[in-house]
Amino acid sequence: MAGVDLGPLLLTLRLAAITTLLLLLLGTPLAWWLAHTRSRWKAPIEALTALPLVLPPTVIGFYLLVLLNPTAPLGAWWVQLTGQTLTFSFSGLVVASLIYSLPFTVQPLQAAFEIVGRRPLEAAATLRASPLDAFFSVASPLALRGYVTAAVLSFAHTIGEFGVVLMVGGNIPGRTQLISIQIYEQVETLRYEQAHVLSAGLMLFSFAVLLVVYTVNRRVPRPAG
Repeated sequence: MAGVDLGPLLLTLRLAAITTLLLLLLGTPLAWWLAHTRSRWKAPIEALTALPLVLPPTVIGFYLLVLLNPTAPLGAWWVQLTGQTLTFSFSGLVVASLIYSLPFTVQPLQAAFEIVGRRPLEAAATLRASPLDAFFSVASPLALRGYVTAAVLSFAHTIGEFGVVLMVGGNIPGRTQLISIQIYEQVETLRYEQAHVLSAGLMLFSFAVLLVVYTVNRRVPRPAG
């Protein structure tokens, strides 16, 4: 690793950890609602949630750049609140990552909640458990496979982001330069040895992530139907 700046790696890991934690908090109620609702809005919201899977990252990055810039309402509000811009900042990277990695959290959780169904909650209700207590003590443990998959995939997907974070955050060393952008910069400047080291590390990490997901999903028992 001689000659390789580890700053972008540490920044990337920090971004992935924050994004994953926030996505689990925000994605859980959305996934629960999608798993159980009969609303006519279910299909449109599912489609909206899944958009990052099919849209080019540059398209998402462009519209986020428009939405988050200081002249837009959201961007201007953030400047008034914090004195900093969302564009070309770490906070902006978090916002972009939340949107871009959203389906990798919501879809596994939704599938897990659909498998759990309502019967365990109804049984908990007969024991006078509140809906919130039943969710945390019954539904969440039964959906463990979904939580593990959602957390690991969201973390890994955030680490591999490029187009979205480049457009929203740019390439500012120490502030917004992530490892994927660092690899691009190494290749662009013909420093292939460093690019090989970083790329091989990401490949090994990606393999380890998939191995964890498949191993855990084989070992964690499915909820009884």
